[in-house]
Amino acid sequence: QVQLVESGGGLVQPGGSLRLSCTASGLTLEYYTIGWFRQAPGKEREGVSCINSGDTSIFYADSVKGRFAISRDNAKNTVYLQMDSLKPEDTAVYYCALARQGLYIYVSSADYDYWGQGTQVTVSS
Repeated sequence: QVQLVESGGGLVQPGGSLRLSCTASGLTLEYYTIGWFRQAPGKEREGVSCINSGDTSIFYADSVKGRFAISRDNAKNTVYLQMDSLKPEDTAVYYCALARQGLYIYVSSADYDYWGQGTQVTVSS
């Protein structure tokens, strides 16, 4: 069975940091494009960051550039999203997702084949 389990979310004050983790089972992350998405109340799911299988292409949404960093540890079958300088508008449920075609990066949720259940990130004072 394929499972993606996110962790690391929580409540943080503006300017703080969190590191989200997504650990996969039932497949090997090394061969997939990985995306982080988020969905805030009343908004559509938004692509935050993605990285292709060879780590040669990386995407960040304009709203998070310079603050977030995506990375993977293939040995641990885990992908991370380091989030620094968090803002209240970063509040959302964050999801990791995998695309079977791992050569390219994809910003549309429709291009991803596997999804985790999400982890809540709340940025508030």
